[in-house]
Amino acid sequence: MVSNKKELYLNCLDAVNEQIERYQKEMDLIKESMEANDVKTDYDEDNKGELLSDFEKNASRLSDAREMKESLSRIDPDHYSEKISFGSVVETSGNYYFISVPIGEISMEDGSSVYAISTEAPIYKEMEGKKEGDTFSFNDEEVKITAVG
Repeated sequence: MVSNKKELYLNCLDAVNEQIERYQKEMDLIKESMEANDVKTDYDEDNKGELLSDFEKNASRLSDAREMKESLSRIDPDHYSEKISFGSVVETSGNYYFISVPIGEISMEDGSSVYAISTEAPIYKEMEGKKEGDTFSFNDEEVKITAVG
């Protein structure tokens, strides 16, 4: 899995770009609805408030997705390190992790799954700075690190 770091990086970038596109489209649709509903009635005012709230939620999500893309851009997919840090791919006795941005489960071409997590994730706090062969405890379970890249 560590050898597929570039594929993993590109899959994460695709996932973030899809989020950016989805939130932007949603904001554009809401903006169109708000502009089309310029008639002044009580019902429309309630509807506009709801639309504005939805617009703000999507704007916040879009901002978060753009920040994730910026964070991903700081990762060199060709760089490998022995100690776990931002940009590392970690294989444990149970799962694979990509220390990057909080996207969640990423599916790979070979059918495996990797969890893209941020440096803020509680499990990262337990594995930070460790290397292949080390163990850490998470959720009352002993976890062995089998590879780092």
